[in-house]
Amino acid sequence: MADIWTDRWDERYSKSEFAYGEQPNNYLKEQLEKLKPEEILFPAEGEGRNAVFAAKLGWTVSAFDISNEGRKKAIELSARENVVIDYKVGELQTLNYTNGQFGVIALIYAHFPANIKSQLHKMLARYLRKGGIVIFEAFSKRNLEYLAKNEKVGGPKDVESLFSVEEIKADFNNYDILELEETEIHLNEGLYHNGLGSVIRFVGRKR
Repeated sequence: MADIWTDRWDERYSKSEFAYGEQPNNYLKEQLEKLKPEEILFPAEGEGRNAVFAAKLGWTVSAFDISNEGRKKAIELSARENVVIDYKVGELQTLNYTNGQFGVIALIYAHFPANIKSQLHKMLARYLRKGGIVIFEAFSKRNLEYLAKNEKVGGPKDVESLFSVEEIKADFNNYDILELEETEIHLNEGLYHNGLGSVIRFVGRKR
């Protein structure tokens, strides 16, 4: 992945404040509390708020990101909360996860570059066991309308990096859809997710 992408996230995560706060994403929290803890993977996990929350619930947590600064903050947060997370830095294809290793994969605002996002979704599927669950929340293509009114809501500014219901159906075509919707929500997550936005929410079970 281009160094400019890594540098962007290192810069964002190098500040003392947590870019998206220290509390878990509401949708993730709601979904995890329905499930029995097991092995879970958090791609593009940033500063670790969701991974640490899962660990506090008793999940065995793995996470990765391209940002060393994000990992530093995540390890700091996990130490403060007295939990352990296995957090790696690198791109997915360079990490040594095993096929079927995880019972859940949580993609929370995992906005990968447009040219690789669908490919990464399909790559991740191999690491999820049969019957495993994907939990997904990220900005929809309609979020550009919200972003134009309020920059504080955050999210990518190019439509190709955003998601549609149709894209999610295509990327996760080997899953039973438990939930899938485009919806308006009010975000209050740290410095960069604040205000009304449009998101895609998806829960799927791998066939």
